[in-house]
Amino acid sequence: MKEISLKGQVRTELGKKASRDLRRNGLVPCVIYGVEQSEGKPVALSFVVSQTELAKLLYTPHVYIVNLTIDGKEVKAILKDLQTDFVTDTPIHVDFYQITEDKPIVMSIPVKLLGHAEGVKAGGKLNQMMRKLKAKALYTKLPDTIDIDVTNLGLGKSVKVSELQYDNFDIVTPKEVVVCNIRATRASANASAAEEGGEGNGETAE
Repeated sequence: MKEISLKGQVRTELGKKASRDLRRNGLVPCVIYGVEQSEGKPVALSFVVSQTELAKLLYTPHVYIVNLTIDGKEVKAILKDLQTDFVTDTPIHVDFYQITEDKPIVMSIPVKLLGHAEGVKAGGKLNQMMRKLKAKALYTKLPDTIDIDVTNLGLGKSVKVSELQYDNFDIVTPKEVVVCNIRATRASANASAAEEGGEGNGETAE
């Protein structure tokens, strides 16, 4: 899986007023929840990252493992939650979660459809309902994309999560979810009618 590096600084002043001041200065308040536990809950560390630095992670179609450096201390993490301003859509708060090499994590991974489907060749339309699926594995085993070969997918057929199997990770999105399908179109209906008509008009030589 792709990795990206971000630099942050420990946040010393907390509260809403301090958060507003940080945002006015181009900084985004963040929290990382660590692997250490306190009273059954992950230990949290508040820090800030510049909006410019954070944009490398947020404004991209890719999913990344984040190499965070906070005041010189390095930690690997994933983005868990993002809050944005409802007017400007700019980030106002980000939650990260620390990851380790020995503990599986769940991440939403982009779906990539491969091949030219048989149903499309027959005039149908390929519809992709799920752009991402949740996968569970050690972070070192997670792929950049979940590849699905639709070459043999016929007209009116679909691909469900229950049909997907991979060696290095598990799909934890509900099994009944439809990832993609081939819908009939006017062109495919006309082609089917013409084919049936042609067969009906055939004569048998004696």
